[in-house]
Amino acid sequence: MKALLVERLSGDLSGVSLADVLEPQRASGEVLVRVRAASLNYPDLLMTRGEYQFKPPLPFVSGLECAGEVIEADADSGFAIGDRVMGGNKTGAFAEIAAIPARGLSPIPEGLSFAQGAAMGAAYSTAYTGLVELCGLEEGQWVLVHGASGGVGLAACDLAKALGAQVIAATGMAAKREGIMTRARPDRVIIAEGRFREAVSEITEGALADIVIDPVGGDVFDESTRCVAFGGKLVVVGFTSGRIAEIATNIPLIKGFSVVGLRAGEYARRFPERGRAINAAVRELAEAGRISPAVDRTLPLADWRAGFEAMARRELVGKVVFEP
Repeated sequence: MKALLVERLSGDLSGVSLADVLEPQRASGEVLVRVRAASLNYPDLLMTRGEYQFKPPLPFVSGLECAGEVIEADADSGFAIGDRVMGGNKTGAFAEIAAIPARGLSPIPEGLSFAQGAAMGAAYSTAYTGLVELCGLEEGQWVLVHGASGGVGLAACDLAKALGAQVIAATGMAAKREGIMTRARPDRVIIAEGRFREAVSEITEGALADIVIDPVGGDVFDESTRCVAFGGKLVVVGFTSGRIAEIATNIPLIKGFSVVGLRAGEYARRFPERGRAINAAVRELAEAGRISPAVDRTLPLADWRAGFEAMARRELVGKVVFEP
């Protein structure tokens, strides 16, 4: 079968190629899925460079998540041949067939395409874990979302609005304003450059943000410490800026806010019953039409490089979805 194979770590994708590989052999507890769509996540790019916390042994098939049809499963897995499913593992999704643990799969919500199903899982479970599980989001609260054109950022905007919050979407690129407004439905979009606290204060009439979602880090994190309301939460999702920020502990002490680390996958692994509840809640919102995953573009898997390079250049407003 065709699969996107990482044979060597590199900063320019030179160690990655579309290759002919053997179809995966399903182990007990796994489900074989014929992949119809697979979405690109930032960790996929980082893993080609060896810069992600999970470092699979070489060579490996890239791809965190996909959507498709079940072609083989254990009788007690809860899945049958032909079921439309979405989910994934840490690798293996960018292929014609993927072997995925049954616990990592769920039915595609009614009304969603394969592309939307592939784009929903990791982003929305991450956003829901941060907003609801860790921060206890309440209706009417102000939520500031950085990296609002990315998968997690768009999902956080979409979910927060669906749950009754007031949302400020932040981006570092003015050209993305219109796309974010169209796809994420925030109350306002701001440019997160320099001293953006003043913009947040003006929008919230001095209340500042009850919850800040930050996948960017660096200077954005530094200024976000000035944007959190007393008793609020600053959620660390990642460091797409390339700099891991530091904070003097007197700042959250004096301002009375919490810095919260968000690892949704690990949270679900440690608390599987909560992981199932999160998936069920997101599925219910999707089937009710209250949330909708944003797809920036759909590409044949043969055009994988264009998708990876668009992500590296920060061109996207939504997910890249590959079709094998």
